[in-house]
Amino acid sequence: MMTYKEIKDLIKLIDESNLSEFKMENDNFKITVRTKDYVTGKSTTIIQQPDRMMAAPQPLVTPVAAAPVETKAGTEKSQDINYLEIKSPIVGTFYRSPSPDKPPYFKVGDSVNAGDVVCIVEAMKLFNDIESEVSGKIVKVVVEDASPVEYDQVLFLVDPNG
Repeated sequence: MMTYKEIKDLIKLIDESNLSEFKMENDNFKITVRTKDYVTGKSTTIIQQPDRMMAAPQPLVTPVAAAPVETKAGTEKSQDINYLEIKSPIVGTFYRSPSPDKPPYFKVGDSVNAGDVVCIVEAMKLFNDIESEVSGKIVKVVVEDASPVEYDQVLFLVDPNG
């Protein structure tokens, strides 16, 4: 669920853009924002929430079966572990580092802790720090730098035993 400040900032961004209508919806929340350029010629904001209590948001971490891993000897073996996924909480453009001249936040083999910023996703000219919800060792960066990402798309695979 979005906070009042996030909704207010979203409306401001839409007003400053050339969009005439913006809609966002998930299981528990729906928002439609129409600017003065919309067909009716009138600016309208509609926010709907279900009457029942809203469920807590699901974490963006999902265990997945381990893929074969290349060892130093060059042979492949399957490990008896489950990797955790760090997923994008928003739609936008994925960046591994805080700026083009800086190194990535994390590389394959680095240890990450819950709460660490692992990347940035740019959405509507806003740079959003994406924090890890898990601890472990990064085993794979799934997305290429400066690539578009979707909501709930896997960004990193993490070995919780690493």
